[in-house]
Amino acid sequence: MDALMSWLLDLKDTFVLCFIDGDRWKWLVEGFRNSIVITVFAIVIGLFFGVILAAVRSSYDKNAESLKMRGGIGYWSLRIVNFLAKVYITVIRGIPVVVQLMIWYFVILVSQKNDVLIAIIGFGFNSSAYVAEIFRGGIMSVDNGQFEAGRSLGFNYIQTMKNIIIPQAVKSSLPTLLNEVIALLKETSVAGYVGIMDLTKAGDLIRGRVFEAFMPLIAVAIIYLVTVVVLTNVFTAIERRLRRNER
Repeated sequence: MDALMSWLLDLKDTFVLCFIDGDRWKWLVEGFRNSIVITVFAIVIGLFFGVILAAVRSSYDKNAESLKMRGGIGYWSLRIVNFLAKVYITVIRGIPVVVQLMIWYFVILVSQKNDVLIAIIGFGFNSSAYVAEIFRGGIMSVDNGQFEAGRSLGFNYIQTMKNIIIPQAVKSSLPTLLNEVIALLKETSVAGYVGIMDLTKAGDLIRGRVFEAFMPLIAVAIIYLVTVVVLTNVFTAIERRLRRNER
């Protein structure tokens, strides 16, 4: 019993040292806020550009043969844009995200003073390549009869994609998109490489200040875990509601 009480007292002292003294808990709050802000706005950028890239890639995959037979500028324009989209996706997916972030920070946006904004842009464009492939798979899984149904209703190709194909692709891609959001949240932990106060950086700063690793790192791990569980439950609820609407 004495040993247990001694351990609990040591744990309390360590907790006070790590988080209460010097208001170091505020570092975790600031870091968590920055991680969430970066994740939310980066996924918005990723979704915007990812859907465009997916539409280009899937349009070429579905229509290349018929357009080739017709020839003309339409086929060659789509082929060039598709090639550029493939190059972009290959480059982004082939370079580690921390290297991309440092390129944005130290090379491209070196004059920009807003570190969080740089992280949003860096992670957003990185995410767009992965979102593009997620949605491309969803679009390609939609039956071609849906395209023909859209055309029979008088929609052009863009209207068919917007009103019929992409909504179905979103539903089928939702579980994979959840994985991308979770992966993006955890990838923001490398933002500290360029001096951004994210959640992991906050825990590391506390560790370096008090020379105690266990409590700060466990706190960071628990915060990430709880956030991922909440996100998973939210996406599960959305997916369940979409299934109900289908019925």
